[in-house]
Parts: sequence; C-alpha cells; structure tokens
Amino acid sequence: MTVQQDSPADFSRAPASTVDPAEIAKFSRLSEQWWDPKGKMAPLHKINPLRLTYIRDAACRKFERNVKSLNCLSGLRILDIGCGAGLLCEPFTRLGAQVIGVDPSASNIAAAKLHADKGHLSIDYRCTTVEEMDVRERFDVVLAMEVVEHVSDVGVFLDRCAAMLKPGGLMVISTLNRNWKSFALAIVGAEYVLRWLPRGTHLWDKFVTPDELAHHLHNNKLAITEQTGVVYSPFADRWGLSSDMDVNYMVVAEGV
Repeated sequence: MTVQQDSPADFSRAPASTVDPAEIAKFSRLSEQWWDPKGKMAPLHKINPLRLTYIRDAACRKFERNVKSLNCLSGLRILDIGCGAGLLCEPFTRLGAQVIGVDPSASNIAAAKLHADKGHLSIDYRCTTVEEMDVRERFDVVLAMEVVEHVSDVGVFLDRCAAMLKPGGLMVISTLNRNWKSFALAIVGAEYVLRWLPRGTHLWDKFVTPDELAHHLHNNKLAITEQTGVVYSPFADRWGLSSDMDVNYMVVAEGV
C-alpha cells in the first residue's frame, strides 16, 4: 500500500484515477440486481438501515438538526462516492438533502437514475470518479461506504475526498479491517460458506486497518470523532454496532 506523505496534495490538476477497472466491471455485472432485496445485493439491503441511521445521526449532531424531523437534512449537500444504484442516495434525498451520487460504472448509474425516476426523486447522479470532479465543488458531507477497499491507491483517493469537503465538513467511511478474522468472516464466510456475495467480491490485501485509515485522514487535517464496529448477529439476522472493529467498521471524521 502506498503511504501518503505529510506534504499537502497538489490539486492544480486532477490526480491519476484510483479506480480499478476490474472492480468496476465486477459491480457493473451486478447493476440490474441492486434493488432486489433478496438478490445478490441482499447483504447491502440488510445493513443499509444501520448505515443510514448512523450517518443521519452523525450529521444531525454535527449540524445541530432535530433527528426526529422528516426533513432533518434539509439544505445539506451530500456526496456519495461509489453510490452504486443509490441505496443511500434515495433515503437521504427523502430526508431533505441535496444528494450527488457518483460511480464510475455507467450501468450502475443507469440503474440508479431509473429507480429514482420511478420514485419521483431528484438526485444528481454522475458517471464519474471523485478524481474527475471539479475540486472547487464542495459538500457538507462526503460518504465513502465500502469503497476504499476497492480503489488502487487509498491515500490518493482520500486526499481527493477530503478536498471536496467544506471547511468543518463531515466525512463518513465504512470499510473492512485487514486481519485473520476479516479474512475468515468477510471472505471465506461471506463469499464461500454463506454465499452472501459473489466469490472474488473482496481482495483481503486491499482491506484497510483503522490505523492506516487514521493516518490518511490525519494527513488531510481530518480528525476522527467517532468510530464503531459493525457486526452481524446470525441469531437475530441483523446488523448492529459494536466495539469490535476487527471486521467491518465505520469512521466519522471532521475537518479541523
């Protein structure tokens, strides 16, 4: 893994893309199944309510909103990087946010636009990458959910994500830790035993430890304010928050 240096990034020109073509092709093949809660994206549908609530609550605390309001995110600009077919974009739009969803897969974006149109939702979907976006564009909240473990250079990717934040903005990242437990559960268990995900969805050596993630965020003058593990309970058949960050974890960081 490339270790980011402490010197600030130069955004006078767009950096080389961190997109891995093999990863785009992999998820493009699944684009038509994104909105089927019983299909190959079923694990995302199961975890989505937890992620949505966690992000919503963090944003409401940061921007002093009433979490019980049906329009609690009104006026906030949210950038969802690697949005897929919009599983997070749509509920955040319903909560009043102005949502921009970007994904390098044209078929994912087509599926997202089609589903949003059916729901009469106005969402700015773009088939692009964060590196190709105009760095002068700024957002209150930047999301990178299950993305960093699929890019070719984590440091460069997070540099660009941080550059899109407004001063004092909020970044939320969800990813997978790299250790023996994550290999056993996220790859062997999820892909080969339970078959929740197609084989080859994840590459263990691309997983990111909390220390590595914290290093990149620190280099971009972002301070971690919250972090939590995300665990699955087979008995309750649901996901929950936990102090155990050995496999799935989420991090909230704020600009300083």
